[in-house]
Amino acid sequence: MNYHNITKDDMLNGEGLRVVLWLSGCTHRCPGCHNPQTWDVTSGIPFDAEAKAEIFTELDKDYISGITFSGGDPLHPSSINEVGQLIKEIKERYPDKTIWLYTGFQFDDIKTIDFIKNIDVIVDGRFEITQLDPQLHWKGSANQRVIAVGPTLAFNTIILHDDN
Repeated sequence: MNYHNITKDDMLNGEGLRVVLWLSGCTHRCPGCHNPQTWDVTSGIPFDAEAKAEIFTELDKDYISGITFSGGDPLHPSSINEVGQLIKEIKERYPDKTIWLYTGFQFDDIKTIDFIKNIDVIVDGRFEITQLDPQLHWKGSANQRVIAVGPTLAFNTIILHDDN
């Protein structure tokens, strides 16, 4: 699994101050994507023990609300297994921190993946340049959804995350 960056104290990709892991690899290749440099799975640098320690050091801070996985697409076949392991480990180690994940896949197509239940919020759907709206909160285009994963799985219907 390769990654491009670990952003610290991010306020744009989820609630509160967050750590963001920007992963390599994306099959969606959405026109107008803000991160086309992350599409190639061989781009970036290998995710190693040092990168993991850097994330944990940030998550150890009381004022950090959680972690966001973005990219690229964290559910790309080249990284999905390692992402799943990392999500499970973070949820165990930091049960009070939230985990957000951005993906171009639709929730119905990924909801049965084992580790999805460990994610608090998923922003799903491809970025659609024709539905671009800079006023949207936590998403780039109107077709994307900010999904509260726990309630959605519990009630078997999409429940959007309420940011109020």
